[in-house]
Amino acid sequence: MQGNLSQIIQQYKTDKESVYNTWFINNEERLKAFRSIRRGVMQVVEDIKSHRFPNDFKGSSLEFVLSCIAEQKQVFEGASHPFYWKPKLRIPDIYENESNKQGFGQFLENCLNAKTEEQIIRQIITLDNKKIKGLGPAVASILYFLHPTIIPPFNTAIINGFNFLFKDKKKLGSWSEYLKLREVLIDTNNQHRGDLSSDLGAVAGLLFEIGSQKLVLGADEYLSQNERQKIEKLIEKRREAVEQEKAEDDLHTEMQYHLLKIGNALGYDVIAASNDRSKSFSGANFSFISLQQFPTIELEKDTLNTVKLIDVLWFQKATNNVIAAFEVEKSTSIYSGILRLADLSFTIADGDEVFYLIVPDKREKDVVLQLQRPAIRQNKVIIKYIMFSDLRQHCDALCRFGETHHIMEKIAKSV
Repeated sequence: MQGNLSQIIQQYKTDKESVYNTWFINNEERLKAFRSIRRGVMQVVEDIKSHRFPNDFKGSSLEFVLSCIAEQKQVFEGASHPFYWKPKLRIPDIYENESNKQGFGQFLENCLNAKTEEQIIRQIITLDNKKIKGLGPAVASILYFLHPTIIPPFNTAIINGFNFLFKDKKKLGSWSEYLKLREVLIDTNNQHRGDLSSDLGAVAGLLFEIGSQKLVLGADEYLSQNERQKIEKLIEKRREAVEQEKAEDDLHTEMQYHLLKIGNALGYDVIAASNDRSKSFSGANFSFISLQQFPTIELEKDTLNTVKLIDVLWFQKATNNVIAAFEVEKSTSIYSGILRLADLSFTIADGDEVFYLIVPDKREKDVVLQLQRPAIRQNKVIIKYIMFSDLRQHCDALCRFGETHHIMEKIAKSV
């Protein structure tokens, strides 16, 4: 099977519904996730240091981080499950055992600060030597978002794909098995980097597709009727998910358009996310109502790139002063949008800006619940939310009667 790997990679890349095309490339949510998840991990470390981290997964800053990761489409579905507190088994033992909790926090902090592959591997080995019951390589899903060119994500589907492709029998819960798998994966990725990427999400996505049987390798004559039907159902399920994602993208574009239109009518300079400026809605191109260039802001390059991915920003006319920031969420993403706005507040806040989540009507209860989390409230960032239906319904009235950004308070809600 390895001999045909180049052909398999091409099959993976040309499948328009594969995770390569629906998650890895041309996906602003994936790009936004890296900084917001890093910020979330920093919060976990701070909570453990200050003894605010609870004795359960639920309600913790760690739950928020894993929920953000789980929003990253199929590849990370179920990423939270290994961290659920299982009282009868007392695993993973990072909630009630203070020494293990501190060890886990130090591991995360050291990985946040690590600069090299050697440093990260050393931290993994140190963590493994602590023998913390129930804390295995599922942590790699967190590390991937800190070091995507060094640590590949890891879950059941990925290891199943690895074992099938490389005719191996690697096990799920062992760090030593994970490190062996990683070495093979790094070597394979280096050989095919021209077709894949230095970001290990691409090759991990390939293994995920194989392991979840959404990518059939070669002819399928060897499959039984039941096996063939199972694969057909999986492929159909994936197609439905892609169609739903397309519908949500269209809604997302519509909401961005309303925000750009309102901000422009109120006399602000407005701009859409850097990879959305070529979009249009109802025949109106974003480029005709947006700034042609992003205002000059003195920020580190990575931070500035993240700010440029905020869905819509309003600036005071002819300045670089952000007056309002909007993140438009889909039905599958709430956690990451909250984290991004909180992160943005640390980056650009000077006291006169407001932060809004624009959310699907059916997710209002979830938004309220998440904004009430201690991990969010303790940041003292005021984030309000606006429902899709209210923005759509009142867009023209806000444009006509509004004078400043305060008009948005008429349709905004707070917790």
